[in-house]
Amino acid sequence: MNTHIPEEYGGIGLGVFEGCLIAEEIAGGCTGIGTAMEANNLALAPIILAGDAVQKKEFLTPMTKELTFAAYCVTEPAAGSDVAGIKTKAERKNGEYILNGEKMWITNAGVASWYYVLAYTDPDKGNKGMSAFVIPKDTDGIIVGKKEKNLGQRASDTRAISFQDVIVPRKYLLGSEGDGFRISMGAFDHTRPLVASAAVGLAKSALENALRYATERKSFGQAIANHQAIAFTLADMDKDIQAARLLCWHAAWLIDTGARNTREAAIAKAFAADIAMRVATDAVQIFGGYGYSQEYPVEKLMRDAKIFQIYEGTSQIQRLIIARHLLATAKESTSSTN
Repeated sequence: MNTHIPEEYGGIGLGVFEGCLIAEEIAGGCTGIGTAMEANNLALAPIILAGDAVQKKEFLTPMTKELTFAAYCVTEPAAGSDVAGIKTKAERKNGEYILNGEKMWITNAGVASWYYVLAYTDPDKGNKGMSAFVIPKDTDGIIVGKKEKNLGQRASDTRAISFQDVIVPRKYLLGSEGDGFRISMGAFDHTRPLVASAAVGLAKSALENALRYATERKSFGQAIANHQAIAFTLADMDKDIQAARLLCWHAAWLIDTGARNTREAAIAKAFAADIAMRVATDAVQIFGGYGYSQEYPVEKLMRDAKIFQIYEGTSQIQRLIIARHLLATAKESTSSTN
């Protein structure tokens, strides 16, 4: 865990590419556990990107010394993909901020030692009026809700959080006022390749289970893997997993080398998430009736897979990001030609 924390703050300073390798293997065992671990990276990323030395020492260093969790608090009951629709506000008063709002679907909310929180400091400025804060969990006015009962990834602690007149010292503001949206979105360039790699890990596990079952289960006198319908399904699963993995690695390599990867991270996230869902569903189909039973692992993989198309930006949002980059590139090309 916490492999991206720089060495000067007690970490090992691994890159996103190495994080992808770790995320895939952990997710191959259980994406619920993997999400609980990976949520730390999402919460850490804004501090690594925008925190000052004092903030990094206070919040990053303890993560390397003991089992500690953090949470990324952006999503709200009425604002998921539409981040600009958040209602949480931080009012500046006497050199501090008074924070009020509700956050929803927050991974690690019940076990986190601190929260990364996005709030409006100036709603009239839209995205440029959002600011980012890091808030210790024991701050007065923070109320954590009950653990949600979700379709899948049940090992992950997901809850709502209410902030009621929470006093936030100015020292816990990341960057400057108005930097919050940029910081929050910048974090995704580092974490979406990791989430996509976790989707690859789940898909790989689904293929391994399906392949093992298909070579053992017999139908019409031979293993079902020898029937073309099953063999082609397995082949499609394998080729798509390989493609998804390379997309993840490419997006990770770009950000590790200092290049922008927003488009590539979105492509990896959308493709890997969709593949995880399809491969897990195909694995259930190969198992037949047994795949629908909790006695076999593939029904859990199918339930766990769905969230990859939703969290850290839905598959539709990833397509929107990709399309915007395509259109911007086309516009630039047209302008240069003219």
